[in-house]
Amino acid sequence: MAGGRRRGRGALGAAAVLLGFIIFSLSVGVEGSIHEYEEGTFTPQMNSFFFHGGSEGLYSPKNATSPNGKSFIQFESVTFRRTKEAAAQHGEMEQNNGLIEAIIVEIRDRERIGGNFLNSNAICCTSELAKDGSCKKGEVIIHRKSDNPDWPMRISTSFSGSDDEAKMETRTVYINHTGMYYLYFMFCDPKLKGTVISGKTIWRNPTGYLPGKMAPLMTFYGSMSLAYLVLGLIWFLQFVRFWKDILPLQYYITMVIALGMCEMALWYFEYVNFNSTGTRPMGITIWAVTFSAVRKTVSRLLLLVVSMGFGVVRPTLGGITSKVALLGFIYFIASEALELFENLGNINDFSRKVRLFFVLPVAVLDSCFILWIFSSLSKTLEKLQMRRSTAKLELYRKFTNCLAISVLLSVAWIGYELYFNASDPLGELWERAWLIPAFWNVLAYLLLAVICVLWAPSQNSTRYAL
Repeated sequence: MAGGRRRGRGALGAAAVLLGFIIFSLSVGVEGSIHEYEEGTFTPQMNSFFFHGGSEGLYSPKNATSPNGKSFIQFESVTFRRTKEAAAQHGEMEQNNGLIEAIIVEIRDRERIGGNFLNSNAICCTSELAKDGSCKKGEVIIHRKSDNPDWPMRISTSFSGSDDEAKMETRTVYINHTGMYYLYFMFCDPKLKGTVISGKTIWRNPTGYLPGKMAPLMTFYGSMSLAYLVLGLIWFLQFVRFWKDILPLQYYITMVIALGMCEMALWYFEYVNFNSTGTRPMGITIWAVTFSAVRKTVSRLLLLVVSMGFGVVRPTLGGITSKVALLGFIYFIASEALELFENLGNINDFSRKVRLFFVLPVAVLDSCFILWIFSSLSKTLEKLQMRRSTAKLELYRKFTNCLAISVLLSVAWIGYELYFNASDPLGELWERAWLIPAFWNVLAYLLLAVICVLWAPSQNSTRYAL
């Protein structure tokens, strides 16, 4: 027993250390729509070097609900520092050397960057390509749009003399067309290899600082908060009305409703704060993430104990209580880690391989829950048939049908997610991206609502008890 308790405390300690490490490591990058660059390095690509400065979906002002709002990308304190060796190759009087360009391109115009229209794979203009005047040697090749000659946009910054630092002028670029915009800092001179970038850019939509693909979620979480509030009020009125006939299971249902209500409210206020400041409020975000992980864990445990017939065909879970608790604890840790990873980092996409490291444990544990739930349901239905408990059997058949439908919908949506991510690697469908997380929240709410209807407090509640 003592050894088991020590192992349990050890597992709790290890989990706490893991979550603490994740929070610490990700909190450095909690930036939101303010993209900060700290000694960023340039990556070679063909005959150029580039640094990805950010990408976001931006709405045009005419598509915004705020009449005075504007979309823009603002450059602040962006500084380039080249190596001492590169700087020493230029004299004090040699002006405008070491060109670095900031390129802003709407993703649908990506083919306009580089020499595709010149039948060349080069990104930077060479002596050969410059002969016919299509581009200027040493600059990134850009094929301007005929209806908008300023786009894709190029903002040039040069070093002066033998200086090892060049500061980009503070500038605001206004966005007039809805789209997914990418920002790259690029240079063509190989002598600039080793140059680093520091500073920040601020990206804003007409309605606030929320990235375009996240903006609809603010309204969604506000609506879900109201939906949980309505469900909670109806449940509470029934709970108070028939408090003498309340079953133990109905207390757990009450807890899940309360957790869902708090979670949605926290996400809504987190998004409101994010939208108004441009940075994610770490305190609110951690609380929202934690409530989300707790709600998901308790919801799955609720489905599991209901499937086992807790309070209907068995008074307690008996010897499997510790196994249920262990599965719930492991799921909470995995879910919390995934939520922290996705919500406390930079808004730019993480490496897919790194994200897979957090997604796989949650997917495996969800599969374990599903298998255990349906296995338990099968046994519970068998017991009810043997006992000829008609009312209880009918209740559980309805519950099984609803659960089966939710699983089928989940599998179909996972297939859609995989298709969506595979067919849109560059985020061109960003205006629909919010539907992915929204679906899971709606499905969880509907399943909870079904459970509330099936196990609603009433004067006949006791007929479902042992």
